[in-house]
Amino acid sequence: MAKVAPVSAKYIVHAVIEIEGVVDRPDVIGAIFGQTEGLLGADLELRELQRSGRIGRIEVNVDTRSGKTAGKIIIPSSLDKAETAIVGAALEIIQRIGPCNAKIKVEKIEDVRISKRQFVVERAKALLKALMDGGMPDSQELADEVAYSVRVMEIQEYGKDRLPAGPAIDDSDEIIIVEGRADVLNLLKHGIKNSIAINGTSVPETIIELSKKKEVTVFVDGDRGGNLILKELFNVANVDFITRAADGKEVEEITKKEIHIALRNRIAAEQAKMELAKDTAERNGEGYSKFNNQRRSFQHQSAPPQRFQQAQQPVRKPVLSAKEKQTFKSMLEDLIGTRGAHILDDKLQMLGKVPVTELATTLKSLGSGVYAVVMDGVVDKDLVQVAERTSLRYLVAMDSKIKISGSKLAVLSINDL
Repeated sequence: MAKVAPVSAKYIVHAVIEIEGVVDRPDVIGAIFGQTEGLLGADLELRELQRSGRIGRIEVNVDTRSGKTAGKIIIPSSLDKAETAIVGAALEIIQRIGPCNAKIKVEKIEDVRISKRQFVVERAKALLKALMDGGMPDSQELADEVAYSVRVMEIQEYGKDRLPAGPAIDDSDEIIIVEGRADVLNLLKHGIKNSIAINGTSVPETIIELSKKKEVTVFVDGDRGGNLILKELFNVANVDFITRAADGKEVEEITKKEIHIALRNRIAAEQAKMELAKDTAERNGEGYSKFNNQRRSFQHQSAPPQRFQQAQQPVRKPVLSAKEKQTFKSMLEDLIGTRGAHILDDKLQMLGKVPVTELATTLKSLGSGVYAVVMDGVVDKDLVQVAERTSLRYLVAMDSKIKISGSKLAVLSINDL
């Protein structure tokens, strides 16, 4: 006997049955076919409809309790709406099943296509939401991704120790020493190409040789491992500046802004040695006495001229005009991250722009006629001595480790502006 497959049924008739007595499932099905026979005409004869596949298998589920039988009848149909409704209504004429009184009531006729349509709509919503959540990258994101890939491809192996390094080690006058390959990759990602990794706690010969030729900034993680590397470097290499990632962070995970802040806030190697000695003394339970003795010894050995003072000592600040203050501040902000310097005349007109590494040589060659210098860097003792031999009035920088008094030269940091 043919039957309608669930996938081809258009409608499903749902009916409930109540019987005053005990009957079996075949009794109910027999009553449905027998009592509707000849009722609806030849075209809607249930046996013929089922044989031709237009009515599916009639499902009857009954349960007997306390001498009464109740259950459900399900009839799948591929007829049209009107014919299906007629078949459903015909069920309700059945009043007896076997010797027992019975009552059948059609609860609903379900349109299977509506159910499928609702499923399609809900599923489409879920798929669209997943597509939108994934998002489409904008042009800037695509450009950044391509630039990052190119920069990462630029990493190379440098020297006989085959150390991970950026492509600008040989071309740059300054290098940045980091701990590992991942640190070099992060700096490359943000456009810094003159970094090289130690790859361990022992300092390779390649690093030692580079430190003799170039200005060296050591960029270590903000943990105790960074201190161990610093100690080793101080013993075997010529280090000029030290900087760190924020406490608890590693160079490989910090952002572009954090990298530039750390590089601007680098300190001289001598100051880092004293701070390292202090930390070591405190960990060894020796208090401050040993550290103070070392600091006094260091100050005695390399005492600067009397006009130089430590940056934290109060020094009378020069009085700037509003125009000078605004010009210096604007230029300093434009120079952030460039490692460059602007040279100005007494009318605050720019005479030229040079790299910070060439500033001292340029001032020596100019001799006079320079009124002010605005630079992206840190003022040190050597630069001040060169500046004092010229007619320079203002030396403006991101930071200064030295303040001077009793001189025509005024050293200003970004905080003074």
